[in-house]
Amino acid sequence: MIEIIPNWHPALVHFPIAFATAAVAFIAAGVVFKKWPYAAQCLVTGRWMLWGAALFAFVAAAFGWFAFNSVAHDEVSHAAMILHRNWALGALTALLALAARDMWRGRSGKMPSLGFVALLVAAWLLVMSTAWHGAELVYRHGLGVIALPDAHAEQDAAPHDAGGHEHDHTH
Repeated sequence: MIEIIPNWHPALVHFPIAFATAAVAFIAAGVVFKKWPYAAQCLVTGRWMLWGAALFAFVAAAFGWFAFNSVAHDEVSHAAMILHRNWALGALTALLALAARDMWRGRSGKMPSLGFVALLVAAWLLVMSTAWHGAELVYRHGLGVIALPDAHAEQDAAPHDAGGHEHDHTH
């Protein structure tokens, strides 16, 4: 398997984020604009996106578990990792429950209710909060990065001043 430093989790987390966002957009459009000629297609697309979000949330969570146990971290970043993990477990549970409910409801041929859309939006908010906390781990705590640049080190590049940035753009 191709080695990604430190692991595959960062590459996989974007799928449940994108799929959950698309699920909300398509299912909401299909429910709100139910008289629209493309409403049925929006609902089918939204259902596939919801199922994809649940599947990839499960995969990302599995690889997140490996990351949780393999990334070097200190006490402060460990607390942030626990918070991210807890949000992720909530988001995963919500997506799996909604996907299961949708599969069961889908056999009846019934249109999703506004309550289902509200629960889907709530699950999406859990996903977004999980993503936020994951980004905090990388960008605030520096977890999972090979090296952080030394902002105070002298560089051979053009000097940086408050007036602007100059870089050599020839390759």
